[in-house]
Amino acid sequence: MSSPRSAQLRALALHDFRNIAAARLELPPEGIALVGENGQGKTNAIEAIAYLRMLRSMRGARDRDLIRHGAPAFHIAAELGNLPAMRATIGADRAGRKKVTLDGAEPEKLTDALDALPSVSFSPRDVDLIAGAPAERRRYLDITLALTSPAYLHALRRYRGALLRRNAALRDATRKGAARTLVAAVAAWEPALAEQGAILVRARRAWAAAHAARFTALSAAIGETQPAALEYAGSAADADDPQAELLAQLERQREQDLRRCLTHAGPHRDDLVLRLDAHDLRQVGSAGQQRTAAIVLRMLESATHREATGVIPALLLDDPFAELDRRRTARILALLEEEGVGQCVLCVPREDEIPSQFTRLQRWSVRAGTFTR
Repeated sequence: MSSPRSAQLRALALHDFRNIAAARLELPPEGIALVGENGQGKTNAIEAIAYLRMLRSMRGARDRDLIRHGAPAFHIAAELGNLPAMRATIGADRAGRKKVTLDGAEPEKLTDALDALPSVSFSPRDVDLIAGAPAERRRYLDITLALTSPAYLHALRRYRGALLRRNAALRDATRKGAARTLVAAVAAWEPALAEQGAILVRARRAWAAAHAARFTALSAAIGETQPAALEYAGSAADADDPQAELLAQLERQREQDLRRCLTHAGPHRDDLVLRLDAHDLRQVGSAGQQRTAAIVLRMLESATHREATGVIPALLLDDPFAELDRRRTARILALLEEEGVGQCVLCVPREDEIPSQFTRLQRWSVRAGTFTR
């Protein structure tokens, strides 16, 4: 098997993105360090780079909220290396129109442009992966798997479409008195939900099983003294035949769903459960322990991409070690080096906060949306 290659961002040009009126960054193969106080634009640059992966804000912002105040649209242009496309551009305006090109051509579907620049982002906000609601961890699984498996992405899109339509049929049936024909319209979407949902359940379950031991080992290597564990949990997570189980659950819960106008069974309700010494990490973990677990999940995300595609994603490190002690930080950095670090973009408030492993990175100063070397 050939050695993995590192995704490369060779140049990035931004116009009217967040507080950045205009900027162009040239990046060497090892990456850069962005140095500046909070609120100056470091994280905005990281967000723009991450946008090339998901075609949406990594912070959950709407496209129109990414446009600089007073400007009609934002524009991102990237020169890439070691990837199928050598150039990617993205523009979005306040009316909601978005245009993406790869090597000058518009893809047939926006999803064809996903992962134009593979990257994995590490930031203090990642604690929400552990401390937040199950939706945070489902989103993590969906992104990790959809970007490494076209079959998963296809099933996810079809599942969400069927879920949207069944919920609409539930509301319609409730509003109009749950006539037999309207209830039949609800039931009509259940085979599609079960079929596509089973694909999601099997893939998530397989991912969790494949990475559970690694999650435990990495947590211990970073310094966790209690055994950490990871498992996929859900209504059909343990079923031999998830499709049959989901179909049966949808039928059993249809009456409840009609009362509440929501679909209660399916992988859109499942969770990636993280434990510490057999206890829910959300409940018993300290801030440092939750941060450690979040970093391990990001490491597994990067490893999943590398193993599935042969490409090492760029690492986007947005002050990722804030609130972690020096010992844990050193171990995390050593593990990243051991796993194989590709190109890095590191954001820190001050130069003296650049870890020794990253002092080789070219430094850029960030102030009020302006980038200088």
